Order: sequence, then structure tokens, then C-alpha cells
Amino acid sequence: MSTLEVWFDGDCPLCRREIAVMRRLDRRGAIAFTDVANGQGSCPLDRAELLARFHAREDGAMLSGAAAFAAMWRAIPLLRPFGLAARNTMVLGLLERLYIAFLRIRPALARRLRR
Repeated sequence: MSTLEVWFDGDCPLCRREIAVMRRLDRRGAIAFTDVANGQGSCPLDRAELLARFHAREDGAMLSGAAAFAAMWRAIPLLRPFGLAARNTMVLGLLERLYIAFLRIRPALARRLRR
């Protein structure tokens, strides 16, 4: 089984909700979740960089954006088919473009959830 560590922004209500769902789906405990906002654990990159985009380390390789999401999906049996599909460069490219579009609206979504 591969090892996977995921870093997330615990100060972001959107991120907290998403990670809570992923933790519930990760019944095997295959993913180590690290909250970057509270300084928990060690950060392999600059904290600001980790907060700006979603990051994961799969078997020692650092992944960012859609590739990091795909790695997380591969670790969760229910989502594994989506993660495997993202191994295709065209699929991953499309997911990355969608992720970049999401990053543009993320601040507004987070503000709405804070209210």
C-alpha cells in the first residue's frame, strides 16, 4: 500500500469540511492529514505555498493541485476510479484547469461559509 500525506488549511471552513468528508471516507486510515494552519506536523514546503494550493506526498513524490486530489482519491476505495482516471494526462490536465478555476472562487466560497 502506498503512503499518502495530505496538507490542508484548517483555518478555511471549506477545506475543513472537505477534509472531514475525506476522513469519513478513509475508513482504512490510509491518509495522514496535516493541518498547516495550526503548525501541526512538519511542512515540506513553505507554509504560504502549502496554503495557496492543495498538496500531497504520495510515496515520497510531492504533488500539487489536481494531482494531489487524484492521489487522495486513489487512497479511498469509493473514489479510487476517479483517481485512477486522473493518471491519464488529458484527464489530469482537465482536472487541473478546473482546479485553477475553483481557486479563483475559493475565497468567496470560504467567506460565505464563515458567516
